[in-house]
Amino acid sequence: MIRRKVGLYVISLWLLFLLVIIITVKIPFCWGDNCHFIGFDQLNTGIVIPIICSVCLLWGIYEFKRFKFDIEGSTNIPFKLVKVESINYEHLTFLATYIIPLVTFDFESVRYLIVLTLLLIFMGVIYIKTDLFYANPSLALLGFHIYKADGLFKNNDTRENIIIITRSKLSKNERISYIKLDERIYYGAMIKS
Repeated sequence: MIRRKVGLYVISLWLLFLLVIIITVKIPFCWGDNCHFIGFDQLNTGIVIPIICSVCLLWGIYEFKRFKFDIEGSTNIPFKLVKVESINYEHLTFLATYIIPLVTFDFESVRYLIVLTLLLIFMGVIYIKTDLFYANPSLALLGFHIYKADGLFKNNDTRENIIIITRSKLSKNERISYIKLDERIYYGAMIKS
């Protein structure tokens, strides 16, 4: 379960990685007759952070594909929705309070880069330990929704206030195929009748 939570955290930072690439990439172009190669030292200093962020973006793509593959291979017995409520605003909370302020860092200063790295690590630990990994703005951009629901599982086991991450628009009495991300958080897909 921790692997999926870390994967969802990496996916949640896609937008940050993309914005940092845009802010920091420095590819020198010269279009005149007097152009010459500036040297590898100059080139390296302008692309290290964008390369790291690009690798993190690729890691996020890998995690997303694995996340998608996991639900398709779910072997859990589907459950029935007894009560369902959309809580999509959670995506914006994460975006506004965590991602946007991090873009204002000074990416030229090594000290600020160390602080940013530590902040991302601390945020990740908090994000996972407090089970807020479902409030993921990148998933919202990819068409996912967040629902709070009550579900009727096998053996008439009713679970209340569970969180469901899904691409489907959910309503009461639908059956959901799922993978369990945490004790109360599920990634689900509506079963087509």
